[in-house]
Amino acid sequence: MAAGTLTSGVGGAARVQEQHTITVLVNNQPGVLARVSGLFARRGYNIESLTVSITEDPQVSRMTIVVGGDSDILEQITKQLHKLLDTRKVYDYLDTPMLERELALIKVNAEPGQRLELMQLIEIFRGRIIDVSDKTYVVEVTGGTDKIDAFEKQLEAYGVRELVRTGRIAMMRGPRTV
Repeated sequence: MAAGTLTSGVGGAARVQEQHTITVLVNNQPGVLARVSGLFARRGYNIESLTVSITEDPQVSRMTIVVGGDSDILEQITKQLHKLLDTRKVYDYLDTPMLERELALIKVNAEPGQRLELMQLIEIFRGRIIDVSDKTYVVEVTGGTDKIDAFEKQLEAYGVRELVRTGRIAMMRGPRTV
């Protein structure tokens, strides 16, 4: 979870805006994603990241949703998600040790005089070059959100031509499961 920022609440009281990672297990049915995203849109909540995939059970999909807000907003979101018929379980990772990763593919300018320096930077971030052209590299990098953000910032000096990120996926540490 990212650090919080202060916003003004009811009566001018300070409220902490935090980034929350929520896992929602849902029935693997057509239309479920639309209903979940519609729930957020109708209430004016912005989804910062959303990943969806099938689980070890083909009847169940796992949604990992990153949303900003204070604890009141998180409570409302959780209650509304529980009301959806296709929802099996909702879990917020607040105060839970978790593993989180993202994947990014970044197409960056790779002029001949900069390639060695660029390859060293990619190695520092444990990225991989997965495509080479006469003017660009496509780099794959995985890691936490902060790592991806830092890598992207370092690549700006070379000229990022295109960027795509998967969004956060998360899992509890240890033997517990959602």
